[in-house]
Amino acid sequence: MHLENKLKVLGFAGSLRRGSYNKALLLSATDLLPDDTNLEIFDIEGIPVFNQDLEENMPLKVKEFKSKIRDADAILIATPEYNYSVPGVLKNAIDWASRPYGDNPFDGKPVAIMSASIGMLGGARAQYHLRQMFVFLNMHPVNGPEVIVPFASEKFDATGRLLDENTKKFLTQLLQNLVNWTRRLTKKVPQHN
Repeated sequence: MHLENKLKVLGFAGSLRRGSYNKALLLSATDLLPDDTNLEIFDIEGIPVFNQDLEENMPLKVKEFKSKIRDADAILIATPEYNYSVPGVLKNAIDWASRPYGDNPFDGKPVAIMSASIGMLGGARAQYHLRQMFVFLNMHPVNGPEVIVPFASEKFDATGRLLDENTKKFLTQLLQNLVNWTRRLTKKVPQHN
């Protein structure tokens, strides 16, 4: 497939921790992508706390983030769950990117969510809160499969490599569904050599 016909997915994780299971899950997705897709991972570390006074003169990191979102065909978010919800750093990054009013690069984008947690629920509640945000952002989420990875410390090795075959199966299906959904919404048909 020609490079220009590949779908561009932008992925980012709602965690700044170096050994984050959600960052590891996002990296695992790069190995499980359909052939007609590229995944670029953006690190949200360095995005300052949102301040509306600065939205007309945004920090460079925010401008870069917005540009990457705008250029992407679809979005892939990996999020942990903090206090039954979305981590503050992820909410902050989304808030920055969607501002100022009328300049929302998320508008109309297909999106898929996944989460990993050391606990039993695997980030399910954070995913539901993200879905509520997608309504206002006018994004189009993939509904399934839900990729929720509980007891993540048992599913990755010490280097962050995903070991669990069941998780790989669900993640592969989520990525394929994101590609199918994106092609359906954007009418972007794959070109074969």
